[in-house]
Amino acid sequence: MKEIDGFFFDLDGTLVDSARDLAAAVNRLRVHLDLEPLAEQLALSYVGDGATRLVQRALPEGVYTPEHRATFLQLYAEHLLDHTGIFPGIEAFLDRHQDKVLAVVSNKPYALALDLLRGLNLLEPFALVLGGDSLAEKKPHPLPLTHAMATLNVSPSRAVMIGDHHTDLYCAQAAGVASCFCHYGFGIAGEAPYTWSVQQPQDLLALFP
Repeated sequence: MKEIDGFFFDLDGTLVDSARDLAAAVNRLRVHLDLEPLAEQLALSYVGDGATRLVQRALPEGVYTPEHRATFLQLYAEHLLDHTGIFPGIEAFLDRHQDKVLAVVSNKPYALALDLLRGLNLLEPFALVLGGDSLAEKKPHPLPLTHAMATLNVSPSRAVMIGDHHTDLYCAQAAGVASCFCHYGFGIAGEAPYTWSVQQPQDLLALFP
């Protein structure tokens, strides 16, 4: 295992299990628009590329408007922490590596990412939090990760991107960074390459002791 100075984490499906609340918000929006609810797994399959793409995918083709995104975010914010919790083993991992640079690089809107981390008392370990609207580009574009590494003075050769979705893996690849795919999340790797993978969140500490 190479020397690692910084761990850069996705949020939903990697640090926290927000599956039920995200799927519920999608279905609250659909009910609001007099549409039938979606199966939870189908709703979750639309997660990973930011709120706009999530809402576009969750609605019939051609229906989406920016107002629908705003309504979704309001409905989600009102129930942000109903069922969302930290994956087991994550707090132990962060505590073990508190001497390293720790950051969150998410496609979730920044304000919601902060509210979620604060609400779970999970904000303190992180030197930086980036949301999908923090910069001009979001994952899979490398900008969020390259910006985070530059801001925190971490070399790409000594960084790891940890996430549960191909957007995380392609972002890492484009930034020249090693990656760890989290099978336990609700994203998919698809054809995206990764350096390591873990089956359960507790496995991260075994992989990076």
